[in-house]
Amino acid sequence: MNQLNHQNFQRLSPNSQLSTRDRQLAAYSYDLPEALIAQNPVTPRDSAKLLVVESQETCQHRHFRDLSDLLLPGDLLILNNTRVIPARLCGTKHSGGAAEVLLIEPVATDRWLALVKPGRRLQPGSKIEFGNGAGTVMTALVEAHDPATNGRILKLTTHNGQPVDELIEQLGQVPLPPYITQTESLPEQYQTVFAQRRGAIAAPTAGLHFTEQLLAGLADKGIQTAEVTLHVGIGTFRPVEVTDIETHTMHQERIEVGAATVEKIQQTKASGGRVIAVGTTSTRALEGTVAACGQLQPYSGKTDLFIYPGYRWQVIDGLITNFHLPGSSLLMMVSALIGRERLMQLYEEAIARQYRFYSFGDAMIVLPEAVPKDQP
Repeated sequence: MNQLNHQNFQRLSPNSQLSTRDRQLAAYSYDLPEALIAQNPVTPRDSAKLLVVESQETCQHRHFRDLSDLLLPGDLLILNNTRVIPARLCGTKHSGGAAEVLLIEPVATDRWLALVKPGRRLQPGSKIEFGNGAGTVMTALVEAHDPATNGRILKLTTHNGQPVDELIEQLGQVPLPPYITQTESLPEQYQTVFAQRRGAIAAPTAGLHFTEQLLAGLADKGIQTAEVTLHVGIGTFRPVEVTDIETHTMHQERIEVGAATVEKIQQTKASGGRVIAVGTTSTRALEGTVAACGQLQPYSGKTDLFIYPGYRWQVIDGLITNFHLPGSSLLMMVSALIGRERLMQLYEEAIARQYRFYSFGDAMIVLPEAVPKDQP
């Protein structure tokens, strides 16, 4: 995978090499003891465990701080620079009673796509009021129902002259995944150290393990970094609910790949280096750009790319990732890189060795040597 495949982007058809087993949702299930669902991040960030997939047959057990020992001078890490917004807002229905809003993405300057509770009682025409202790400072009018997400289009109006974005920052809370139920974490611990661009409703969790010191050490060794943006939205964490995974449809997410990053990737490939994506979101941004454009080039737009076994990789050579939920599209993406059976074996190994799972959990790196050479 040392050359960019500009002209050959495609996904496998149902009658191609994808096995019947790999198409079944049940094939991506595993049993995880509840005690292994991480409720808090480790400190320092890079002290997390790291499962190193070094070949198709072997693996090592290291720590994330050892990353510079595992990569080579000339390698390129792709980081997702999105920043999680305080997208969870608690308010009151105009008719009385509590209401909760999870902002998903802006659809206009003052309009957002959002999930709302209680959904059945917040139909078009309903109003939600948000206060700061001194009275109502912002109102959300439910304008429409969005069937794709079962969400609502909300028009946000402020009452004190402040911009909508400022009030969201003041009134909102950083939303944590529902499996994090007992945490002592601070909001900044759910942001990467390179988070810059506001827009995500969940963190790109593989990036949470990096520290400034680790990044500096990688640079000293000649390991470069480049950034992309994927604003993590509902598409990343919505479960796959269809029996045949090839019929699953991803919700679109906003991505941006800049000219400087494209140039760094091309230079890395030309000089024989490897492109290692930090996280499934960075992966989706790069591969989604090729899907949208037919080749890797600067791009700002949306992607609904769903990567599952049989996918033909266009850009990345390796991957750093956390451990993902059973039946999730993220688990299927990693399976596409190293094979579903191999990944399930690695997850069994991680469980046996008490790795911590999900957003605040430990990490895995799939080195290029571990990626089967006979991929389609």
